[in-house]
Amino acid sequence: MPASAQRVLGFDYGTRQIGVAVGQTLTGNARPLKELRARDGIPDWEQIAALLREWQPDALVVGLPLNMDGTPSEMSARAEKFSRRLHGRFQIPVHCVDERLSTFEAKQTLRETGRGTPSSYRDNPVDSLAAALLLETWLASQKEHE
Repeated sequence: MPASAQRVLGFDYGTRQIGVAVGQTLTGNARPLKELRARDGIPDWEQIAALLREWQPDALVVGLPLNMDGTPSEMSARAEKFSRRLHGRFQIPVHCVDERLSTFEAKQTLRETGRGTPSSYRDNPVDSLAAALLLETWLASQKEHE
């Protein structure tokens, strides 16, 4: 990748699953990678370490599930804690991005492609797609600041 291009991993934090996506700043595109299982919001940190070794990202992005009026929610506080732990464990810059409606948009996208009915989200998980959408939001905001 050119010197100005950065690879970024995005995380859609949840208490049972954490969606992961990869993107890069040159194109501003992201794609879903996988869902990680979590127990009460705590991931298998070794799975995250393995992803970081594989993709060697320059930065990480965590979605903040704010309330519709923009105020913090209980889940956004948990997502912020997750982002602090990511930074503390792996010493990679972590950025948070407003992810309001990303899961809704991901479900809508799956429905529009014919892969998304409530019973099929197990076969077509929505969390990694939501991670890709929130990562693309962050990537677009970086292009605006150039």
